[in-house]
Amino acid sequence: MILSGEEIRRQLGTNIVIDPFRPSLLNPNSYNLTLHDELLVYEEVVLDMRQPSRTRRIQIPADGLVLSPNQLYLGRTCERTETRNLVPMIEGRSSIGRLGLFVHVTAGFGDVGFRGYWTLEMFAVQPIRIYPGVPICQIFYHQIAGEIHEYNSDKYQNNRDIQPSLLFKELNPDCASPDPQLRFEF
Repeated sequence: MILSGEEIRRQLGTNIVIDPFRPSLLNPNSYNLTLHDELLVYEEVVLDMRQPSRTRRIQIPADGLVLSPNQLYLGRTCERTETRNLVPMIEGRSSIGRLGLFVHVTAGFGDVGFRGYWTLEMFAVQPIRIYPGVPICQIFYHQIAGEIHEYNSDKYQNNRDIQPSLLFKELNPDCASPDPQLRFEF
């Protein structure tokens, strides 16, 4: 079951934290999150899952920035969220999708207990001008059944910035793994 907008409002400060929270961004069953004023792009021609990748930071000026097709842009929300006892998820807004901008390539599913900013994996179908502070996606919350084990990751929990992939921490035996028993054989 998905929480209504009014239920999201009722659970603010207990199971849900959205900081900052603006009542005007509350929807019937979601809350609009806004785009921060910076992006990251990978500098590598080939991304290697087992290695950290270099990134370059791009400022989104007030008069906008044109995103190019065939380029992955990592952005983040202005809002920091915390969720307890619920499953948070984000989706691009339909008005954004109708302009050909994918807001998250695959990572719209959150975990119970996540605390931080949402990193957005943005991909444009054709050139599109974006602006800082625009309502870019919406967060919504599912109720969960069964015993709850909150998300606790040394990769993304309590992040303070845009997060490039840290998959190499799981795949590279030289990096600390969140689970010492977790090793990959190739």
